[in-house]
Amino acid sequence: MAGYSTEYSAMGFAMFFIAEYGNIVFMSWLNVLLFFSGLPFGLTKFALMLLLFMFIWVRVAFPRYRYDQLMRLGWKAFLPLSLAFILFYSSLFLLIH
Repeated sequence: MAGYSTEYSAMGFAMFFIAEYGNIVFMSWLNVLLFFSGLPFGLTKFALMLLLFMFIWVRVAFPRYRYDQLMRLGWKAFLPLSLAFILFYSSLFLLIH
């Protein structure tokens, strides 16, 4: 283990994991409620289980970024990309209207 988990043992560590998985369940439930609420109950339960599986699968399958890597990704990749999209859609809006 690494990161914040090394400083916690027993109940503190368990509480962090309960909170993380509780957040996964809550976010899956909220997504199903907002986007799939018109489905019958059986399909709603299936959508909830599918979202839970997807959240946990992505969490397990992909590596986690360190904080410095996240900062580099945000400043050098996401910020220029989002500014380019803003300029692109603004120019489209100005050309159309």
